[in-house]
Amino acid sequence: MIDKTNSFDEYLAHCDENVKNRLILIRNIIKEEAPEAVEKISYGMPTFYLTENLVHFAASKHHIGFYPTPSGVEFVQSELDSYHWSKGAIRFSLYKPIPEELIRKIVRFRVLEVLNKHDNQNKGS
Repeated sequence: MIDKTNSFDEYLAHCDENVKNRLILIRNIIKEEAPEAVEKISYGMPTFYLTENLVHFAASKHHIGFYPTPSGVEFVQSELDSYHWSKGAIRFSLYKPIPEELIRKIVRFRVLEVLNKHDNQNKGS
């Protein structure tokens, strides 16, 4: 949907107000739950990185795609009945409220997952 950008602000510049506000809300939730994570653009999408890509999210025509890796989706799979989802993605409708607590739960899980993985790799070396 959006051409190559180098920053979240550039990414937002291409979005209408409704989408922009939703993306900012998601960004703020992630920053609160993963304050050590670094914000970048990866695969053309806003991404948070913490020893590896933590989560991606992106604007589409009728939804916001949230990409917390397959493990992140699996972690909350029982809570996804009202969303379209796949192995590594969850779609949040542009016509319904953003599920803030669900995003928080996923991000907290991903932070613990990547930090534990990184700790285990360091112990093995």
